[in-house]
Amino acid sequence: MILLDSKNPQFPDPNTALVEPDGLLAIGGNLAPSTLLSAYRRGIFPWYAESDPLLWWSPSIRCVLDPRDIHISRSLSKQLRQGRYEISTDWAFVEVINHCAQRRDHKGTWITSDMIAAYTALHRQGYAHSIEVWQDDNLIGGIYGLAIGSVFCGESMFSHSANGSKIAMVHLCRHMVERGFILLDCQIVSDHLLSMGAKPMNRVDFLSLISTQKNTAISWL
Repeated sequence: MILLDSKNPQFPDPNTALVEPDGLLAIGGNLAPSTLLSAYRRGIFPWYAESDPLLWWSPSIRCVLDPRDIHISRSLSKQLRQGRYEISTDWAFVEVINHCAQRRDHKGTWITSDMIAAYTALHRQGYAHSIEVWQDDNLIGGIYGLAIGSVFCGESMFSHSANGSKIAMVHLCRHMVERGFILLDCQIVSDHLLSMGAKPMNRVDFLSLISTQKNTAISWL
């Protein structure tokens, strides 16, 4: 495992990531916008606990979703048809990432204050984006991530109401299809994501795809 320079980190080949723990590639470096963009363009992302050093990952199996193939359950479809909510894009990025950080299952983990500051800086530069779900002027769900060419790298989502995060994900996929994005990178495989149509992709295939798509010019709005 490579120790990255704190001022000028140079990422190693993602294919050299450890087998155990799966995908751990490097330690150290920084969270500057240029560092983060360099990482994502190579299929690498940061993930670490508040008490840990900065860790960088490229897992052997990636969780990905073709936005055209998102699975919508009957109950969710009914909720979408009722339309008792409003959707916005990039209106409340800071609020979304803070709500994600406060999720009970995220407490004490990877969305640290430094991460919030780093992704907020990327948002200001036009790379990080959010989808927000509102009901009666209350933010009830949302999702945020980075647009890397024609790939959207989803970071986290939250829900304060039934299906709030799922509604955000559906509208994210619809927005992606509208704008010409071809893949949602969900990073880590989970039953929840698989139930919504995500599929596993091996690292070699994912790295090949991100390499060919990272410079595709797509406007988010």
